Amino acid sequence: MRLLLLGKNGQVGWELQRALAPLGELVALDRTGAPGLCGDLSDPAGLVATVRAVAPRVIVNAAAWTDVDGAEGDPAAALRINAEAPRALAAEAARLGAWLVQYSSDYVYSGAGTRPWTEDDRPAPLSAYGRSKLAGDEAVIASGARALILRTSWVYAARGRNFIHSILGLARSRDILSVVDDQSGAPTGADLIADVTVQILAAVANDGDGRRGGVYHLAAAGETTWWGYARLVLAEAERAGADLRVTADRVEAVPSTAYPRPAPRPRNSRLDVGKLETTFGLRMPDWRHGVRRTLREILT
Repeated sequence: MRLLLLGKNGQVGWELQRALAPLGELVALDRTGAPGLCGDLSDPAGLVATVRAVAPRVIVNAAAWTDVDGAEGDPAAALRINAEAPRALAAEAARLGAWLVQYSSDYVYSGAGTRPWTEDDRPAPLSAYGRSKLAGDEAVIASGARALILRTSWVYAARGRNFIHSILGLARSRDILSVVDDQSGAPTGADLIADVTVQILAAVANDGDGRRGGVYHLAAAGETTWWGYARLVLAEAERAGADLRVTADRVEAVPSTAYPRPAPRPRNSRLDVGKLETTFGLRMPDWRHGVRRTLREILT
């Protein structure tokens, strides 16, 4: 089986290179592409030509515009990458009869309330970034392609730019940290996302009618706030002997208003993963397990 992976050097894409490899022949591209192949999501025509050249049975799109605040200043660019590129990929997947995996975000929801969002809840994004991700989801659904749209939240990894690295860096250079405590969600490791993606693809490989395709929430179990997340990171780092100026007990909890941003953040990013677990016989691990394992990788 031939697979095409886009965004191979992102947090999730890097882990997908490892996880997808046993499934078959993997063609993995980043933005610069490869001779005769395009991996740049700002070039839909190039993506179409690439899909036709590779003729994959599975397309996994791990690339995206992820600059949430930047999307407020350039919504057209965010739409081109997060919506128009998936639209082109989905059309080609439908033509080939291939599966398409498209990653989405908790930002498609309004962030209201305290109940975990289900796949049946009506999206109502607050930001240009959220609107671009929702537009991509809708384009993939409308294409009729056999597709898996996996909405996730608070993604981190041992490599790349993310909350864990930011908190560790700040704790080494400052005397006190202030972190928001009125936004809730589940930190979700890129390795978990990659491994679950592979298990799902293995399960649907023989679904000729795509009956198990659709939107799924893919996130770690449990919940926390950014403040609670930061405290766990620093407590584990201190236990591992990291040289920190700020320890977990000196992290101050503050409201979101303390850090105004161009794009509003959802207060409630909780995602109900029951549909994913029931459909594919999986059980999502508690978010703490993945964070601790990633910290061991970073700190050793």
